[in-house]
Amino acid sequence: MTTAVTATFRFYEELNDFLAKPLRRRDFRCACARDATAKHMIEALGVPHTEVELILVNGESVGFEHPLADGDRVAVYPKFEALDIRPLLRVRAEPLREPRFIADAHLGGLAQLLRLAGFDTLYDNHFADNAIEQLAGAEHRIVLTRDRELLKRRGITHGCYVRALKPRAQLDEIVERLDLAASARPFRLCLMCNAPLRRIARDEVSARVPPGVFERHTRFVTCDVCERVFWEGSHWRRMRTLIDDVTGRPPAKPPAKPPAPPPSPTDAAATQAPLTNADGDIASPG
Repeated sequence: MTTAVTATFRFYEELNDFLAKPLRRRDFRCACARDATAKHMIEALGVPHTEVELILVNGESVGFEHPLADGDRVAVYPKFEALDIRPLLRVRAEPLREPRFIADAHLGGLAQLLRLAGFDTLYDNHFADNAIEQLAGAEHRIVLTRDRELLKRRGITHGCYVRALKPRAQLDEIVERLDLAASARPFRLCLMCNAPLRRIARDEVSARVPPGVFERHTRFVTCDVCERVFWEGSHWRRMRTLIDDVTGRPPAKPPAKPPAPPPSPTDAAATQAPLTNADGDIASPG
């Protein structure tokens, strides 16, 4: 005869957002399968394992695979903002050495902003969940998604459930949650390809940019994947301000440029995008 197993659970802070309303911010008893692990029950109750930082069973820190016994008291915590609890952690291996991301098909705007801030971020609006799981594991990437079921996949060890709806607010959320401000290296990746940008000599781009742009600018970068050429156009300062605001850095000044002649009607449109090429595409400078 199978012995019934009942445990008492309590979830803290934002983890309550994933629970049914009657279970939020209180102790509650829950029947468990006889061989249920902490991970199994936490996710059965609606909380993706990637959102969990600490599990205490009867006051002792345990890992996800800890089997639950009848009468256990299970406390589940998200990331601690103010306390260093690394000596207590048992739920996953050491944090990833370098923050690298993969965003699901609904977070294209966030992916571009993370690239703008200098964070390697894979994105394709045709990514299937299986592909995201495989790439995240093979390349040690943090999965960004608003799909909690995706984060419950066993092959995903690091992930973030994105609560905000707008890309700028999503960027603020991820930078704050993962403490990324000091790691930002803006304007080093192509927003389109996620590939590194490199400086290119001015005399190499004379035939690849509009004449007026060539006259007014001295700094150019290129992406070796899409082969676009980019420069610091009229919206560069706005993009710079956005990144400085997100990371809390002092406002940066654009590099000094020689006096510019008035733009001619034929090339005025080419300077309307910050890091624009002759096709009107936008990316970031190195």
